[in-house]
Amino acid sequence: MALIRKSNTICSRALKILQPSSSAFSPSGAGNAQSQSVDKQTCNWIPAKRLHSFKRPNLHVIRNQLARFEGGSVELEMNNDTGIAILTLNNPRRMNSMTGKMMVDMADKVSELEEWHEGKALIMRGADGNLCTGGDLTFVRKALHYGEEMAAYQHDTLTRLLNLPLISVALVQGHTLGGGAELSTACDFRVMSSSAKIGFVQIKMGLSTAWGAATRLTRLLGRRKAIDLLCSAKILLPDAALREGLVDYVLPKICTDELAETTNWLLRNLCAYDTNITRVVKSLVVSAELSMDHYQALDAERKLFGQTWGGPVQRKMLDANVKHK
Repeated sequence: MALIRKSNTICSRALKILQPSSSAFSPSGAGNAQSQSVDKQTCNWIPAKRLHSFKRPNLHVIRNQLARFEGGSVELEMNNDTGIAILTLNNPRRMNSMTGKMMVDMADKVSELEEWHEGKALIMRGADGNLCTGGDLTFVRKALHYGEEMAAYQHDTLTRLLNLPLISVALVQGHTLGGGAELSTACDFRVMSSSAKIGFVQIKMGLSTAWGAATRLTRLLGRRKAIDLLCSAKILLPDAALREGLVDYVLPKICTDELAETTNWLLRNLCAYDTNITRVVKSLVVSAELSMDHYQALDAERKLFGQTWGGPVQRKMLDANVKHK
């Protein structure tokens, strides 16, 4: 028990050191200094440097408005034994498209995960074989006046999800299109069913990305591939998605339980070691990505290494004579 308590203390200190400041969030995805936006009134480009002067929105007010658009739910199961949580989008009659209520549910579940210290990984999935097909059209039609506010709320939720000290995987099944493809980029990895399709089709609907995917895709794949996927509205099958680097693993064609196979892939490849050290490593990567200063990132890495060096997990491994086996 003393080992567990001390390890948890190390991880808690690590998260405090690496907690991103509120200035890192912008409702227009302005954390990327290269990003640009469009002024709705004049349709003129707004220079990137002006994005940083935007006022942070009142997320509590937006939350109350979004909660009025009912339908579906987002559910969370946290397994303390495996350290893996399952986040499920549950609106299967509409292929798990997102309502305002589901956005609020997801924000609440992310808050729960932020307080879950026994976890090392998260799988995001959809009920009944589809991850998500974007915004629920009934909600969309009723909320046409509320686009920027909805985007701000989702930016906050999905940025917090991506920056969790958990290794996150999106299970891409069925039709993962539009906003569903955007959601998948808010995870560290994507595992794809052999029968699934994924595509950023927003441009076909007269839209740009609403939930931060342009920023995340550019960081994930680079400028050229991001422009290609977003402007072509390509719908990718698994092999093509794997070639593009958008997904990391394609499930076998004969697979009776895709969630179980995704869990096994995660445990084999990324979650085989101590929970608290895994959380620290993920937090270090988040810190390095968020930091504009290379030396600041190295400073954080040095401080966190100092907390693990000579700690209970290392001592246990030394006692077991473990060395690069």
